[in-house]
Amino acid sequence: MNRCKNLEMAVLNQISQAVLREKNVSAMLQLVLGILYREMGLLRGTVTLRRGDLLYIEASHGLSEAEMRRGKYHLGEGITGQVALTGKARIIPDISREPEFLDRTGARGRNSHVAFICVPILHKDEVIGTMSIDREMLPGADLERDFNLLEIVANLMAEAVSLWLGEHEERSRLMAENARLKQALDRISVPAEVIGNCQAMRAVYAMIEQVASSSATVLIRGNSGTGKELVARAIQRTGSRKDKPFIVVNSAALPENLIESELFGHEKGAFTGAVSRRIGRVEAAHTGTLFLDEIGDLSIAMQVKLLRFLQERTFQRVGSNEERSSDVRVIAATSRNLEKLMEQGLFREDLYYRLNVFPIHLPDLAERRSDIPLLAAHFLAKFNKLHRRRIRRISSSAMNLMTAYHWPGNVRELENCIERAVLTATDDSIHSYGLPAALQAAARHPGSNSLGDFASRVEAFERTLIVEALKANRGNVAASARMLNLTIRILHYKIGKLGITPALYR
Repeated sequence: MNRCKNLEMAVLNQISQAVLREKNVSAMLQLVLGILYREMGLLRGTVTLRRGDLLYIEASHGLSEAEMRRGKYHLGEGITGQVALTGKARIIPDISREPEFLDRTGARGRNSHVAFICVPILHKDEVIGTMSIDREMLPGADLERDFNLLEIVANLMAEAVSLWLGEHEERSRLMAENARLKQALDRISVPAEVIGNCQAMRAVYAMIEQVASSSATVLIRGNSGTGKELVARAIQRTGSRKDKPFIVVNSAALPENLIESELFGHEKGAFTGAVSRRIGRVEAAHTGTLFLDEIGDLSIAMQVKLLRFLQERTFQRVGSNEERSSDVRVIAATSRNLEKLMEQGLFREDLYYRLNVFPIHLPDLAERRSDIPLLAAHFLAKFNKLHRRRIRRISSSAMNLMTAYHWPGNVRELENCIERAVLTATDDSIHSYGLPAALQAAARHPGSNSLGDFASRVEAFERTLIVEALKANRGNVAASARMLNLTIRILHYKIGKLGITPALYR
């Protein structure tokens, strides 16, 4: 009796060492089965792992590769499937007398008078696999003792097997997600000019792709600093006019008495100061794209002349009666509420409908916070190169401030913020204390009655916890989930919602 107990203790000690030291789970399972074969005199040993409703042989001793490949079981199928389904072990004293024994691998034969023991591998009350052995019924064989030992071994392996299955599931999910994203990206090309991966920006990319190849008039709407000109350039560079002129007219920047001349040109002597003939932006954009920025700032008189050009594609230079034509693709943009301007009689309804053929709305930066890390990294690289600096990273505290801030100036304000931080950084990192005073003040005095501010602060705190866990685990989501006491599914949801890229921390 003591000899048996000593043998069992020696076996468990060897198996414990194998579980602790061997990081490759398949190799560890092979080691465990080898120890059981060598010390206990088993005929065969098998470990199956559950993936969905199927059990696959992951490791074996005494089976060929072909026999292992045949060893697949549905839940509830045969002895192995029943153990996996019920979570209850089975002892079969003689497999030749057990009609439910399938011998799916074909390694035994129906006349084999051997015993079969199968125990579940349980992790947190969930069956993740099974472990089974074949035992020759020799004098002195004790199936009950073998069963108890096998249960202990299965418990010793459960944590490592569960971890490996989680990582395998994560890899499979990531591969499937990568394939899905690749297919999506193949269908929707992301313009190089525009940075962002959130749902709202992907909708913008899809609209750019839809309209780029046509000559339809596009109206880009969004607040100041959201990147309307970048989207206009992306449309031009994606379409058939990509190698043709791209001419910009900022309606808000031009004086009222010069806007007509800038758009349509003038003849010599047309007005005081017109010392020579000058072609306008419409004529310069011939065969290309004319981008009319801040179209809502045009006067009613100028709106009439622009409408005529959009309808007829003809114009007259100031000081000339000659009709001229220009083949241009018009893209307009505004940060103003055109519908409200129409109600006030400040914007022509017919011009609105002429421009609003294909509207694209750009979200504020506060509505696409998950893109802030991508944009910050882009601007960091840009200003490192421009100012010959070597700032390598943005600290978590600085990123938290940026993701919590409301950004009234949108992407342009973020760009200016990163440039200032790059110039003032004293080491190779951007820290929270190096960010502009507006961000510091917003962090010190959040709006007490603002749910938006509360949500932003919670989101920033969650981001910090998740990023620190990913850093500690080299980007491994399964290990990070265990550290945070979350399920892998919940952590993946949070990572997707916050726009975190685990690969950046490997």
